[in-house]
Amino acid sequence: MAELSSNRRFMYVAVFAIIALIYLGKILSLQVNPKYELKAINNALNKIPLSPARSIIYDRNGKLMVYNIAIYDLWVFPGDVEKLDTAAFCEILNIDKIEFLNRMKDATENSKRRQKNGQFNRSAVFMSNLSKTQYASLQENIFQFPGFVIEPKTDRLYAVKGGAHVLGYLGEVSKKMLKNDAYYHPGDLVGITGIENTYEKYIRGIKGQRTVWQDRTYVERGEVKNDEFNFPAEAGPDIFSSLDFDLQEFGEKLLTNKRGSIVAIEPSTGEVLALINKPDYDPNLLVGDTRAKSFGKLIMDPRKPLYNRAIKGMYPPGSTFKTVMALVAQQEGVLHPETMHSCAGGYHMGSLTVGCHPHGSPLDLRTSIAISCNAYYCQVFRDIIDNPKYTSVREGYASLEKHLRSFGLGSKTGIDLPGENSGNIPSVAYLDKRHGKKWRSSNIISLAIGQGEILLTPLQMANVAAIIANRGFYYIPHTVRGIGAKMELPVSLKVRHFTTVDTQYFRPLIDGMERVPRPGGTAGGSGIPDIVICAKTGTAQNPHGEEHSLYIAFAPRENPKIAIAVVVENGGYGATWAAPMANLMIEHYLNKGQEPKVPYLLDRMLKGVVAQ
Repeated sequence: MAELSSNRRFMYVAVFAIIALIYLGKILSLQVNPKYELKAINNALNKIPLSPARSIIYDRNGKLMVYNIAIYDLWVFPGDVEKLDTAAFCEILNIDKIEFLNRMKDATENSKRRQKNGQFNRSAVFMSNLSKTQYASLQENIFQFPGFVIEPKTDRLYAVKGGAHVLGYLGEVSKKMLKNDAYYHPGDLVGITGIENTYEKYIRGIKGQRTVWQDRTYVERGEVKNDEFNFPAEAGPDIFSSLDFDLQEFGEKLLTNKRGSIVAIEPSTGEVLALINKPDYDPNLLVGDTRAKSFGKLIMDPRKPLYNRAIKGMYPPGSTFKTVMALVAQQEGVLHPETMHSCAGGYHMGSLTVGCHPHGSPLDLRTSIAISCNAYYCQVFRDIIDNPKYTSVREGYASLEKHLRSFGLGSKTGIDLPGENSGNIPSVAYLDKRHGKKWRSSNIISLAIGQGEILLTPLQMANVAAIIANRGFYYIPHTVRGIGAKMELPVSLKVRHFTTVDTQYFRPLIDGMERVPRPGGTAGGSGIPDIVICAKTGTAQNPHGEEHSLYIAFAPRENPKIAIAVVVENGGYGATWAAPMANLMIEHYLNKGQEPKVPYLLDRMLKGVVAQ
């Protein structure tokens, strides 16, 4: 019995010894291995995110457009804030006690949220983007405010004063983004518009991290020396825009004291060479501690300088639309280059008359484009949708609509800028609703000359010019040429999109367009010597005031380098303002900024004022 008792005692001792050894091993492991040591005391760590520098943005020629400057955020460790001199603290930050309490509440909630998500980050932004005065005062007195630290990050500066609608601006991250993307912290800056928005995930870079020890009272006791918990931020890759900023600036000067838009595209790539809006704004207004105040002024400005007319504004294309009609009619077999139609001061059909300016008659396709005959295209329009091969006018119009949509009309081009509008091509369903299902071609004859319900953005007009320049295809317009050292670009931007019109039908149209800026053409007074420009003028009716001046063009005729559209609101005839501006832009780009060959034309555009 004594022997049994002795064996039991030995067994108990052995079990306890084994358990003790296991615990001792765990303790030694924690002490020897920093990785396990840190995991064991994660509740004593605070991980502070390090904001990376955003991408530098250059134009297509390497000109610096957007870079970074250092700014500062004030972070708080809510558990460390004790015996704070609230009055002195609030005085430095120029806030009252109520705002202090609200900010502390938000910071505490954000801190708890991150801890709940397993981030072990007890700090949170108390105030972002400190002013120079706030930063200087805090830097001198931060030791008086335990629990608060100043952390650097970057904001934008613009080396250029133009291109705001392409480059975009930054704003503070929204609550929705904070909820949906763990990358962001309160107070972070994020791209709101332009390239800054579309390419945000590239531009923002990769955040780093600084990890510090805290004791059980949450007082910082130094940095953790472990690469797993400390790593530097990685700046966003360089962004190379497609803009030619010299051309951009030149266009902005031409459009000064006017309201409208200019869009220029490289037809062979779809790269946007210039995208200009007037009124516009200096992008440097929306940086730093004056961002909110400046934005308030801009948003209330009745001239709408924040409005990106190039991709949002929708206008009747007017006679520029005749180019598309000529192509579709040839494809449909109802028009040939030598087809003659008469014009007796306009198109007459019963009590309906569509007026036209005086010119010779009859005329063929090429001449109808050169002098812009309304009667010619009213007849062409009717021939398309009243074609006997279709069982009804509705079927004929549906075929026309299909052709138009192949030019990218009635839908977004897909440009890499947020907020693009689709324009409008009325559908059969819409026409049925408006006119009843028994409507005829005469009910919608205004569509023939780019009026009525047809609406295009300036970008879509420029894309039509690029399609004609390419003889039937286009690339999705884009404002970024490449990302990083490898000049990466989405594959979708390198895909050709073809229209329903065969290549052979473009030559007669281009013959007519070549005559437009020459003597006898509708823009005969604005041609540029030694440059073969193919163009089409347009005058768009405006129910709110004077007609809009429109023009599309490309040059040179063979191996085109630039396609362009100009819209000058309330500018009257296309030849008055839009044509000279576009032709001067073409000359400036092709001749690399040399002195203009028609200086009086440039002088008139620069000094001209169009009532707004």
